Order: sequence, then structure tokens, then C-alpha cells
Amino acid sequence: MVGAGGIGCELLKTLALSGFEDIHIIDMDTIEVSNLNRQFLFRQSHVGQSKAKVARDAVLRFRPHISITSYHANVKDPDFNVDFFKQFNVVLNGLDNLDARRHVNRLCLASDVPLVESGTTGFLGQVTVHVKGKTECYECQPKPTPKTYPVCTITSTPSKFVHCIVWAKDLLFAKLFGDKNQENDLNARSSNAASSSQQAEDVFERQNDEGIDEYAKRIYDHVFGYNIGVALSNEETWKNRNRPKPLYSRDVFPEEPSQQNGNMDKNCATDDPLSVSAMASLGLKNPQDIWSLLENSRIFLEALKLFFGKREKEIGNLSFDKDDQLAVEFVTAAANIRAASFGIPLHSLFEAKGIAGNIVHAVATTNAVIAGLIVIEAIKVLQRDANNYRMTYCLEHPSRKMLLMPVEPFEPNKSCYVCSETPLLLEVNTHRSKLRDFVEKIVKAKLGMNCPLIMHGPALLYEVGDDLDKDMAANYAANLEKVLSELPSPVTGGTMLTVEDLQQEFTCNINIKHREEFDEEKEPDGMLLSGWTQAPRVEKDDNKTVGNGGSSTSNASSAMPVEAEEDDDIEFVPTGKKRKVGEISKATNPNLSDVADDDVLVMLDGENLDINKKKKLQ
Repeated sequence: MVGAGGIGCELLKTLALSGFEDIHIIDMDTIEVSNLNRQFLFRQSHVGQSKAKVARDAVLRFRPHISITSYHANVKDPDFNVDFFKQFNVVLNGLDNLDARRHVNRLCLASDVPLVESGTTGFLGQVTVHVKGKTECYECQPKPTPKTYPVCTITSTPSKFVHCIVWAKDLLFAKLFGDKNQENDLNARSSNAASSSQQAEDVFERQNDEGIDEYAKRIYDHVFGYNIGVALSNEETWKNRNRPKPLYSRDVFPEEPSQQNGNMDKNCATDDPLSVSAMASLGLKNPQDIWSLLENSRIFLEALKLFFGKREKEIGNLSFDKDDQLAVEFVTAAANIRAASFGIPLHSLFEAKGIAGNIVHAVATTNAVIAGLIVIEAIKVLQRDANNYRMTYCLEHPSRKMLLMPVEPFEPNKSCYVCSETPLLLEVNTHRSKLRDFVEKIVKAKLGMNCPLIMHGPALLYEVGDDLDKDMAANYAANLEKVLSELPSPVTGGTMLTVEDLQQEFTCNINIKHREEFDEEKEPDGMLLSGWTQAPRVEKDDNKTVGNGGSSTSNASSAMPVEAEEDDDIEFVPTGKKRKVGEISKATNPNLSDVADDDVLVMLDGENLDINKKKKLQ
């Protein structure tokens, strides 16, 4: 088992009660208070302890005669290599992020051990089976990338509340409380035209003799008043848009903001900096209330003052954390004030926290249902009952009177670069891009490799590892700073690079195509990886239908934005047709666009959609 969280607790319990007698469980996390409402193997007294160890101890209390081995560690650690995975009959995933899933998928392929993958989000869930050479691997279908927004939309022309949240969290919060040296798109707007000094001062810097009330008011007036006024000066921008309204503290407050101070003493009772609260200071209690513009403005100023008054030592090193009450209050208030300026509906702290922290609230029952389905598939795998493997989707609303929808697994995608070793194509300016760009943006970020080795023919361009001597390590470090065309073995158009991860025992070939220019907005990496395609569709057969014990069809609705079990990063999934339920046979199947993943949850519902035939596992 990999993961001892929401799914993992239910899974370990169900495995133990189903007769499994030798279980190993890996999890790097410790128990938090917020876990206790659904991870039922844990109690208040366990907060701060290892999830894997506490889960093991809890299950052994009611199944003392079985063997459970726990590892408080990261599954990506070198100890968990191919040899480690080869000792198991089946691997069961209850993970909360794409990177770790891809890593486990590759280790299972390399060790030829079946993998049962799973995920939940709210009332939705899914279980998928991956067997080398027989079914798709986890990476046979591309996963949608997280939704990103153009910088100009966030900084100048927001039209949705999520735009305001991104601005408040990733720009304003980071500018005020994060690393001062980090690039930030607010930098371009951080000088005040009213400054009479020759070199305009950064208004986000608090002056030595400046009181906190004065500073807070100045920040408020700058970001919600002056900056929006500057944006309005570009008439062309607002020809077809609603013009925002600059907001200054003098217009929002019936009296001076400094005379509306909250009671900071209400925060003295706690030693936990994450519990300091502007809401408590101001006597606001219900996080589901939608605050007025005045209330948001008071929260904004109070939160800023509390950061400087109660948590000043942290300023400069803070990053947004959904479990940091004061940070959530500040971001909610800032986003709402900006939303009010742009005519966007305001949201409650509860709603804003969900958006900012990428939260879809977990449902314990869904985790229990999915855990049961994992065990059912694990038993089939152990019995080598390949004809009855099923990928099963758990729905929020019944479709054809069913909440659990089984789908036959598909054969491996012949164009998958992971299990079919199909070469990829990288378009890149070989005269501008450095080897470091290739390693960070492609090899690690896109291909998910942890310990890459890069070769051009017989020439080794880059390698990492503790066993490298100093001269070799220095040589590879120097290569990182060279543009591709100036490496010892130059990388130019037509070059084929071989990239390998020794820990994952995974190798990938990448053909290089030189390209001069890239669109900075659409292709911010300055390079484009392609060649990783979905499995081809085959022509439709209208004469066959499938179901779950019947002859009628059941079809898929468009995808919806969903989020991973355990509050992982949200991904906005493009609309498209989805997998359809399949009866075990050589009957038809739908086209396939989004694969199972708790980051990319497929909801099957609705009727009368054309179904495309696709080759399935025979």
C-alpha cells in the first residue's frame, strides 16, 4: 500500500478484514487535526505522529495475528527501488498527487507487479487496474495540466472570482509576506507616481518610522485605488469591458480606519501562530457569511496588522497555507475587495478558502466504497482473473439506477512513451535554451524523473548521484549552464537524446527540433514537448451496445473541475467525451479522452451520446 490517508485508512482496515495477512504500507505524512473527521484509524492523541505507523498499530489491535510493516517515508526515496517492489504480489495506491502516482506506475512496470490505482473527490471516486502488457499503464493517456491564467488577466482585467483569489494569494500575499527577492508581477506596479524622490520607493516596503496603521492604509490605497486608477488610464482596454472602480480607504470607511481597530487581545490566548485570527479580533464568527465591502476592508487591515504585530519574524519567509487562518482571512478579504472593484460577486471565507486551497471536501463514505473496490480488484489480480478486471467509477447521482459504473480496461496505448517506449518530440531554441531549462522544465516537471541521466549517443551530458566524484559532478554542473548547441556533444535540430531514470528503471528517447520563436503567453517554457498522444479511436459500430447486465447504452457527460483526494491541487479538466460502461465481452466501447486519476475524475452520466468503438483488453 502507498498512502495511509483518507483512502489508505479504509483500505488497510478492509484488507485486514478480508484476510490479507502480509501488508506493507508507505506514507511520508504525519497526522493533522483536519484528518480526524474521515481517517478513522486516528485519534486526537495521534496528531503529529506518523500516519503509516499509527494506522498499523490501530489495525493490529483488532487483527493481531497478521503482519503489517509500516514505513514513515517518501515512496520516491531510493530505498523503494525496483528490487523492493518485486517482493510484492500487488501494489495498491491511495496517493494524493500526480508525481508520486507516475513514479509508482514506472516502478510497477519495471518490476512487473500489478498496480491498482484509486482516487476520490467529494462524492466521486474511481479505481483502475494496470497490468504490464495487458492493460493501459497509468500514463498511457495524457493528464490535463493545471489551469493557468494569463498574467494580464490576473493583474489588469479579472472577470471571475478565481482571478481575484490568484491575485491575492500568488501576487499580493507573496509580495507583502514572502521572499522579497522573488520575481512578482506586482513589482511593475509597486512605485507610486506621487513620490517626489528621484528614484520612486517601493510602496510595499514599510518605512522605519512608519506606524502599522499608516502602512496598512497606504497598502490598501495603493493596490485597490492607485493601481486600478492606472489601469483605467488605458482606454483601449475598457472599450468592451466593464470599468472597475478604484477604492480608497477614505471612501470605504465612515471614519478613519485606525479608529476601527480590532481587539488584538483576543489572540493572546493562543501560542499557535496559525491560529491568530482577524475574525476573532473583530468579532466575526461565521466563515460562511459573505462580508460586506466594509467588513472585508476591516479584515484586510486587521490581518495585515496582526502579521506585523504577532508574526513579524515570519515575514519574508511566508507562503500561503490553507491551514493558516490569518493567511486565509487576508486572501479572502483582498480578493473580495478586488472583486468589489471589478463588479464580481463576493464570496464567503469558506468558499474562498476552498478556491485558494484547492479544496473539494472529502467524504468518508466515498473513501470506504473506493477502498472496497480496490480490494475486489486486488483479489482478481491475485487470482489472475484478467477477464473480469474492471475500472469502476463511483458517481454522485445514479446513472441508469447505478452509482457504481464498471468499465473494461483498455490495452496499452502503443504511443505511450512510458510503457511502449515511443520517442517524444521537443521543439526548442537550441541556441538560447540551457541544459538546465531542459532538465527542470521537461525532464523533471513534464516527465517526472527524479534522478535523470541524459545521453547524446555515447556522450553523457548530465547525471546525478551521490557516487559521482567531484570532477564529474563539477563537469555536469557546468553543463547545466551551457546552451544546448554549445554542450561538449552539441544538441541541435535532428539530435536524439536518451533520458533515463535509474531509480525508476525508465528510459525515454526525445527527438530535438530547433525552433526560433515561442509565444511567451501560450508557451512560457520556451519549449514544447509533443508526441505523447491518446490511443487512436477506431470506427464506430452502431450495431452493438453495452451495459451492466442489459442491452441499452449509458454514456458520459462532459468533465467537470475536480480535485484530488486529500485536498490536492485542483485541475480544470477540458470538456470532452468520456469512457463508457462496458459489459465483459468483445462489444463496443466509447472513445477515451480522460483517464482515471483523482486529479482528473471522469463522471459517467447522461444519455444519447454517440459511442465510439475501441479495442479493449481481450
